[in-house]
Amino acid sequence: MAVLLPRLAVMLPPEGELIDPGRLFAPRPQAVWLEIGFGGGEHLAALARAMPATGFIGCEPYRNGVAKLLAEIEREPCANVRIFPDDARLLLAHLQPASLAVVIALFPDPWPKARHHRRRLVQGAGLALIAGALAPGGELRLATDDADYADAMRAELAAHGGFRGPEGGGRGAHARPPGWFPTRYEEKALAAGARPQYLLYRRRP
Repeated sequence: MAVLLPRLAVMLPPEGELIDPGRLFAPRPQAVWLEIGFGGGEHLAALARAMPATGFIGCEPYRNGVAKLLAEIEREPCANVRIFPDDARLLLAHLQPASLAVVIALFPDPWPKARHHRRRLVQGAGLALIAGALAPGGELRLATDDADYADAMRAELAAHGGFRGPEGGGRGAHARPPGWFPTRYEEKALAAGARPQYLLYRRRP
């Protein structure tokens, strides 16, 4: 945390300025992907190693998760990873419009209690920030093992109107799509008998 994070951390710019995410990497990548809430970072690290020409930004507010990803990068370096150790919405608000090729949110907190639904990521202001940062045709990859949240996400995305999908099936899309690496939380959910749903949307022009 003391040595590696300062080299990889994304800093917010002064008020009124925007970040060109491609400039966070050298050389400039072919595209930039953003993972929201990377947990232990195993999914992000797997993607980065499989796609070295793509830049990856991971957002995670919890210190232990950031430390786990840093330990993984120290074990096997990934030059194409940057980390924002805070709420992804703060970063999304400072990214240039249409600057991301893919946004990923795998198993975000479903906030199952009705009084907490307003805290969900894929709705309202959070969804507007994601839509603004995604390039036309860009992907929004979502997964959850909470059926109520899956239905809510589909409803929010349909109401927004700026996304096409879900691709690969609607309700009951229980097979992880090719190229989606597993996460630690996903493996625990499957072991407990849960049935995750995987949703892929694309940003409309």
